[in-house]
Amino acid sequence: MNTIMIQLDQLNHCYTHQGNASHNESLLMSFDLIANKGDIIALIGPSGAGKSSLLAMVAGFLKPDSGELHLNGSLITTQAPAERPLSMLFQEHNLFPHLTVFENIGLGIHPGLKLSHQEKENIVVAASRVGVSKYLDRLPEQLSGGQKQRVALARCLIRQRPLLLLDEPFSALDPALRKEMLELVKHIAREQKITVLMITHSPEDALKISNKCAFIHNGQIRVFGPTQQVLGEPKDEALTQYLGF
Repeated sequence: MNTIMIQLDQLNHCYTHQGNASHNESLLMSFDLIANKGDIIALIGPSGAGKSSLLAMVAGFLKPDSGELHLNGSLITTQAPAERPLSMLFQEHNLFPHLTVFENIGLGIHPGLKLSHQEKENIVVAASRVGVSKYLDRLPEQLSGGQKQRVALARCLIRQRPLLLLDEPFSALDPALRKEMLELVKHIAREQKITVLMITHSPEDALKISNKCAFIHNGQIRVFGPTQQVLGEPKDEALTQYLGF
């Protein structure tokens, strides 16, 4: 029996873009989505369609105008970001330059780095799982871009939250490294039964990592279903145009 992890019920937000002096442009975004525990969902669509706004509302950074958001069975529409059972990985890794890899990962447990012996051991384990255990004493400036993202991923994982949000965190990496990171996320998500929502502009990346795909267009989820079906047999006209078919 599948357990529902994410449920968006008419989660609405009106976004107003400041145009020229004569007019402003508005986009009413309204999202409905149900995802099960362990799903890896790729969010695709043209720029400005609402992908980042959807993720921001789930994370709590953007307050919806109306609608409801349930995570793991709890209504969290008005919860502060820090109270939500999720972690988020951005394109910018957001590591603190003056802290070591060990300390940066430790921030995922305690913002003041007041760590127990067991928590320190957990940091070592998390670093090993993402392949940065030999860099624990280094500062971020001594790491490559891929290594920095591995550290940021370890910081997310050590929080042991059931939902992971990915806002194109690997888009700046070269193709081989990006593929490696996607496979790492997929492996860890399956192993820990984490649900993942991932924004990507790459249908190829969506096919590599996700079992479900949501096509977002003009502030709505136009198509949602198994990734192979959504991307391999597009029937929606806007999706077909987006994919270049």
